[in-house]
Amino acid sequence: MSLENPLPHPSQLAVLQLLWERGPLTVKEVHEALTANSEEPIIYTTVLKTMQVMLEKGMVERQSSLGRKHIYAAILSQESTQDKLLDSFLQRFGGSAKSLVMRALGNLTTTKEDIDELKNLIQTIENNQKTEE
Repeated sequence: MSLENPLPHPSQLAVLQLLWERGPLTVKEVHEALTANSEEPIIYTTVLKTMQVMLEKGMVERQSSLGRKHIYAAILSQESTQDKLLDSFLQRFGGSAKSLVMRALGNLTTTKEDIDELKNLIQTIENNQKTEE
């Protein structure tokens, strides 16, 4: 098992998202969920191999066995993984969070609720900066 917290590849991230949303799952349950959300066929043995690699890299743990069924759970937290992915992505944008956010807001439909949440976040950041001064 690896001690570093590796960045998951897209297929590994899809598995992690299922484990974060639903909790511990068998390979069969992950395969069924991925297949239900995909237009392309997903081969069971590919999901199995992906999860075995994730186990070796320390991304998931195998909790227990029910006969031949192994139950897997995420070791990586959703928040820390999102932070690492965001940091990596920001580096690709020259380290500018503003550029990334402006691009995202310009390309997506933003609801009033989203804008209100962003305003609240900005206000919180500004308040924290004032208290640090």
